[in-house]
Amino acid sequence: MKSIEVEGKTVEEALNKALIELGRDKSMVNVEILNHGSKGLFNVIGVKPARIKVSNKYDYIEEAKDFIANILNCMELEAQIDFKEENDILRINLSGEKMGVIIGYRGETLDSIQYLVSLVVNKAHELPHKKVILDTENYRNKREETLKGVAIKTANKVEKTRKVFKLEPMNPYERRIIHSALQGNAFVNTYSEGDEPFRRVVVELKKDL
Repeated sequence: MKSIEVEGKTVEEALNKALIELGRDKSMVNVEILNHGSKGLFNVIGVKPARIKVSNKYDYIEEAKDFIANILNCMELEAQIDFKEENDILRINLSGEKMGVIIGYRGETLDSIQYLVSLVVNKAHELPHKKVILDTENYRNKREETLKGVAIKTANKVEKTRKVFKLEPMNPYERRIIHSALQGNAFVNTYSEGDEPFRRVVVELKKDL
């Protein structure tokens, strides 16, 4: 986080100098006054300049962009990185060729990168926590629809066979989709069992049926 010390006749003058040097506006920096300065006697004798320390506030979007760019560079991939922020949710979308490499097997690579980006974005603890959602090629929505279909098919199997079905291990986000899809089902209950990363959803017939 870049910081500079600047002097001026007044604190305001010193701040203006610092903002020009950093290429920032006042809302983007933290200011520490080291010396308020003194006009001295007759503005001549004992004059002391004001001195301040100005540092950039943590720019989590710029940090996230640089972090992702470095990952893409290491993977020898090129992609456009787009950000959209709303209600402390930071959505990041990657678009380009060979994005399947970023997604990985059932989204595992995408989830891992998303986790690391979240750590970068939320490094400055004085800022509100941001939920990071990393996506490419609309994978998240497609995967959600697939999981909803799996949930309904599994519920139908349980109802028909009256047997307990255990789904493949899933991350917490995907398990929540399954639970939510079957929450109002009249015939089955769901719960999770096992330890991460092998925790899975279990679908069973309701006890009173």
